[in-house]
Amino acid sequence: MLGLNYKLLQLEENGKHIMTSIVGAGQMGRGMVGQIMSMKGMHPAVVVDINVENAINAYKHAGLKEGDFVVANTISEANDLLAKGKYIVTDNPEIATKTDLIDCAVDATGVPEVGAKVAIDSINAGKHIVMLNVEADVCIGPMLYKMANSAGVVYTGSAGDEPGAVLEMYDFADALGFDVRVVGKGKNNKVDKTSNPDTVLEEATKKGVSPKMLTSFKDGTKTMVEMTAMSNATGFLPDIMGAHGAKGIVSELPDLFRLKSEGGILNNYGIIDYIDGVAPGVFIIISTEQPDIIHELNYLSMGKGPNYVLYRPYHLCSLETPLSVAKAVLDGIPTIAPRKGLVSETITVAKRDLTAGEYLDGIGGFTIYGSFEQAAVAKEKDALPMGIVNKKTKMIKDVKKGEIITYGDVALDNDSLMVQLRKIQDTLYL
Repeated sequence: MLGLNYKLLQLEENGKHIMTSIVGAGQMGRGMVGQIMSMKGMHPAVVVDINVENAINAYKHAGLKEGDFVVANTISEANDLLAKGKYIVTDNPEIATKTDLIDCAVDATGVPEVGAKVAIDSINAGKHIVMLNVEADVCIGPMLYKMANSAGVVYTGSAGDEPGAVLEMYDFADALGFDVRVVGKGKNNKVDKTSNPDTVLEEATKKGVSPKMLTSFKDGTKTMVEMTAMSNATGFLPDIMGAHGAKGIVSELPDLFRLKSEGGILNNYGIIDYIDGVAPGVFIIISTEQPDIIHELNYLSMGKGPNYVLYRPYHLCSLETPLSVAKAVLDGIPTIAPRKGLVSETITVAKRDLTAGEYLDGIGGFTIYGSFEQAAVAKEKDALPMGIVNKKTKMIKDVKKGEIITYGDVALDNDSLMVQLRKIQDTLYL
């Protein structure tokens, strides 16, 4: 993100601003509104939420007063109000993507079905789109990326999310000519695949977070989704299904992430993984054969080699998302995108014994969790992508706990936009 601060300052001094719309005024969306309000050269022009009070509170918390923002119900109303310098609150997501003055939309709902609609509408309207919605991205992102390229707009994941944060490190090392061998993220708790909203309720209540969201962290699904996004951006693969998820600290990573023949845990380099015990943060493992570079890395206390770790101990989630907006609008470049296509999948696994006739419940629920697998292998197994599962997905066969759920095991919700877009992607792009 080098130099963006100067470009944004120049915009501000010229009396111009990047007009940004944000769909979803939950914790992530509200933080983003406040952050953009603090920046030069950007305006959080439209905030959308199904509960308009959430959108109003986002502006109030960011320092705006009654009269600075106005409720709009139609695109025409929003166009008139934005032209008069007002901020817009609404429950109509089409205002976020189809209003004339908007440069870039951000989906901060985390709901795949909503994210898919916001992305499609943005691209069709000629607006850049930032997806703070990795769940949708790993399922239909390759198609959205191609559509955006064809339309001359940017489709991108978000800075601050772990996939975006680690890709910035990957790009840095790759640009310098290092051999990037492993891309990974930390995890601050051991995976418990049996977690569900009931078992995490007490902890979720104490932390003030959604039990469903906490479940997706604890059962490992969120980590699998994030690793899938890293894979589709870099072309790196899971070394084994679900990744190793070894335990360690930062200083142990260069030796841990070596080939088995070298004393490590890996079958191959060029892989994505996670580590239990290093969190928050993201890391990459790099190497070089240049003797003078090795000498300098040793002088810089980077370790004995041949593998070295670069570690970023933080990621600021939606607070960094505005930088992806600015990069898209000013430079026309995504922070992270599935440039390599569908390299990996987040596939669906039964959390408990499931019987024909019952319905699944999606990410962070009681019935399923996600795992991380090569897309080619997932296709061979007919594995069901987790992103197209919703509450209308019906089991038509019994599946045992821990088994992969296949397309043949379920009746999909064919009215779902995610299902429809995934079918198009599978037909046209794979």
